[in-house]
Amino acid sequence: MRLSSKEEARGRIIGTDAKTDLAVVRFEPTAPLTVASLGDSDKLRVGEWAIAIGNPFGLDQTVTVGVVSATGRSDVGITTYENFIQTDASINPGNSGGPLVNLRGEVIGINTAIVATGQGIGFAIPANMVKRVTSQLIDRGKVTRGWIGVAMEPLTTELAQALGVRDARGAVVARVYPGSPAAAAGLVQNDVIVAFDGTAIEDYHHLQRLSADAEVGKMVKLGIMRSRERRTLELRIAEAPDRAADTALPPREPR
Repeated sequence: MRLSSKEEARGRIIGTDAKTDLAVVRFEPTAPLTVASLGDSDKLRVGEWAIAIGNPFGLDQTVTVGVVSATGRSDVGITTYENFIQTDASINPGNSGGPLVNLRGEVIGINTAIVATGQGIGFAIPANMVKRVTSQLIDRGKVTRGWIGVAMEPLTTELAQALGVRDARGAVVARVYPGSPAAAAGLVQNDVIVAFDGTAIEDYHHLQRLSADAEVGKMVKLGIMRSRERRTLELRIAEAPDRAADTALPPREPR
């Protein structure tokens, strides 16, 4: 790798996480470095200034300025666990891996992708997700995630009406994997999960993130709607098997 001082160093990969497109690399600089601090990305608000730094098209240390256009972006199709910051600060090929910074100089995200057919639509991995993933990579060399063992589908307005849910908030259980915590707890197809450990579920992406971040072995309560009735089930979070996640299926066609 090459630093802004033009010094080059050989790094060693400590760990990678393909599901978030993050990695930790260790290297030994010859002189002390000034380290940027990670901010609290959960406090971001749409309209705040954002500064992207990187090497677009090989142009070293390029700085572009914009605003936070949105937070919590998912369904982008980049990684398994998506919760992106969207910004209109110019991000181009070569910016990936560079920081997205607020006006206090805190890193609020890691630039990762753009919408190639649009302008001013770039995405960054939130700093709080970076903290969780990198701390596990440093401590264990891998990321351990919680798993409840379901495939989910979006709760559309039509499906909410058919399943007796008042609004389209929640996640529909499309499939329960045999031997999973969900199977042991008694979840069945067409259950609508509306709460996870006391937190109301917005959509299936929200449930996916909550289950992945949950501590392995923890007992959690699920609020569900079944046959137009509210019920509560308990399950014990398991460790996600390799290559497994609480996944999403395409929405079903209206009948």
